[in-house]
Amino acid sequence: MKWKMKAILFLFFCLNWAFLAVVAVGPPICSADLGGECSDAASDDWKGEFFPDIKKIKYEGPSSKNPLSYKWYNANEEILGKKMKDWLRFSVAFWHTFRGTGADPFGAPTKYWPWEDGTNSLAMAKRRMRANFEFINKLGVERWCFHDRDIAPDGKTLAEANANLDEVVALAKELQGTKIHPLWGTAQLFMHPRYMHGAATSSEVGVYAYAAAQVKKAMEVTHYLGGENYVFWGGREGYQSLLNTDMKRELDHLARFFQAAVDWKKKIGFNGTLLIEPKPQEPTKHQYDWDAATATSFLQKYGLTEEFKLNIECNHATLSGHSCFHELETARINGLLGNIDANTGDPQVGWDTDQFMTDIGEATLVMLSVVRNGGLAPGGFNFDAKLRRESTDVEDLFISHISGIDTMARGLRNAAKLIEYGSLDELVRKRYQSFDSEIGALIEAGKADFETLEKNAMEWGEPAVASGKQELAEMIFQSAL
Repeated sequence: MKWKMKAILFLFFCLNWAFLAVVAVGPPICSADLGGECSDAASDDWKGEFFPDIKKIKYEGPSSKNPLSYKWYNANEEILGKKMKDWLRFSVAFWHTFRGTGADPFGAPTKYWPWEDGTNSLAMAKRRMRANFEFINKLGVERWCFHDRDIAPDGKTLAEANANLDEVVALAKELQGTKIHPLWGTAQLFMHPRYMHGAATSSEVGVYAYAAAQVKKAMEVTHYLGGENYVFWGGREGYQSLLNTDMKRELDHLARFFQAAVDWKKKIGFNGTLLIEPKPQEPTKHQYDWDAATATSFLQKYGLTEEFKLNIECNHATLSGHSCFHELETARINGLLGNIDANTGDPQVGWDTDQFMTDIGEATLVMLSVVRNGGLAPGGFNFDAKLRRESTDVEDLFISHISGIDTMARGLRNAAKLIEYGSLDELVRKRYQSFDSEIGALIEAGKADFETLEKNAMEWGEPAVASGKQELAEMIFQSAL
């Protein structure tokens, strides 16, 4: 009996040491097809499949039970006079899809894709880029977006970082061919310790200059790859305390930075749109670009509304205390709606969870705003969304994007129903029909002064206030879902 117990304890001891050894070493270097020779897959010019068990995703209709198919997104189907793919203009986010690890504020990474070797080498960067384009082609979309430091490793010097980026971008240019191109590119100005106080809002002039050089290069490679837009993320472009911060100076510096970007865009012949992304509480408690209204005010103050539009992220709308629809409409009515990060957040969690949007009602409201805007081109929908921490299968990368794409496609179909029915528009028209009067026309033309309005108020007496028909509006909306 004793020898059996000793054997069991020995086996338990060995298994534990084996487990600790794997954790210490990290994920094994495996071939991308989960079964080939590691030495072949480890080379940066490996030509095998990263997703050998996944075929090209096709439209199979709402009755399909196949999770690897589209139920609502039929790319070439016409809705309201445009193909679905032209309304939606989907883009895969490189950082979440191929650099996402599953880590969160309370947990270590959970994802080790089979093509990863645990390094941030140039060879690894090229392997990720090949996986990226196989994924895009199988998903059936035509756009992608990136941060400079996510697609290529940083260097010990700026020159080395630029050389690394050039080498990876050359491969991306080859792989994307003529059909695929970036929806937008950007510089990552938040992760490196040099950006602890911000980038264009840093108190250090050396950091300001370094950020400018990094943006200059990122704009050049975006232009080289045929990108349609360039986006500026909020990141740490804000303040944590007013006690040691000169707000006016930082805002002025930021405006000068953006103007320099406009000048460089024109100098290199980049015709893409420059975008600013409102970004609250990430990671600072106060941000200069808190929401669409704040960003619009900034652009108006510094005379930049002709050069910039807004990239609205639905999860950021939640964090700023608004709905995504509110932020989209605020941007749209100011003529500044340029692009959408198609994600959502958990209402019970107080940080940016970047979940794929699956709420059909929210997607319908988003698409109502897009249709009212006449579309987003040259903008589109970027899936700034990541797998949940517990989703660790390669297949989950496809399932999550398919779900997000189908949700937005279903939202477009519902928005088209609401517009074709006309009931909601008619309800809104009737609610404001009193302004179709002579005095209403004068008010809307800016020709009704207070004396005129007072005279009318005296003559009319106590005004009758009609029902807002809120429940009817919600009934009409729900009927389209």
